[in-house]
Amino acid sequence: MNLILMGAPGAGKGTQSAKISEKWNIPAVSTGDMLRAAVKEGTALGLEAKSYMDSGNLVPDAVVIGIIKDYLSSDKCANGFILDGFPRSIPQAEALDAMGVKIDVVLSIEVEDEKIVERMSGRRICSACGASYHIAYIPPKTENVCDACGASLYIRDDDVAETVLKRLANYHEITEPLKDYYAAKGILACVKGMEKVEDTTAGVMKALSKFEA
Repeated sequence: MNLILMGAPGAGKGTQSAKISEKWNIPAVSTGDMLRAAVKEGTALGLEAKSYMDSGNLVPDAVVIGIIKDYLSSDKCANGFILDGFPRSIPQAEALDAMGVKIDVVLSIEVEDEKIVERMSGRRICSACGASYHIAYIPPKTENVCDACGASLYIRDDDVAETVLKRLANYHEITEPLKDYYAAKGILACVKGMEKVEDTTAGVMKALSKFEA
């Protein structure tokens, strides 16, 4: 199964990606992983990407998509793959199609913006040991103090409500139109992200089973 995983920041893509990877025995691959692998291996496209990265510039879509195509056609992805974080826009999806990368299903995990802001802005991280908490779901015994080591907790810049709202606006404007793009191809499956991880997983597995060969 060749799968693209979609969802707003904080929708739970990483968790569900791991569940899908385990069930179907296919790798979950991110654009960053593929870029780093190409640079490390010193491929022609990897070297081209490195020249942009070294100069502090964004790697052009054409180079990124070329690296993705090489990676997805390698033995690592012989049984399929989960593509997380790409494409992020319709032009990227069109370029992926033009390169002949076959996608069987695009899975979108749907969570309301209000829930995502609540999930992400409630996260707290220990400044010393890195332990993770949530003020509503996994609160520390003492407010803003780590249960494990007693150090203070902090909120990451990415989890500040204002930042989360900006990221969501960006997702709705640039990435969400991909749902219509892939729905027109008949390969879009939408699953509601539930409070309990196992409930979301059950919905994901049910949706994907309809696309199994």
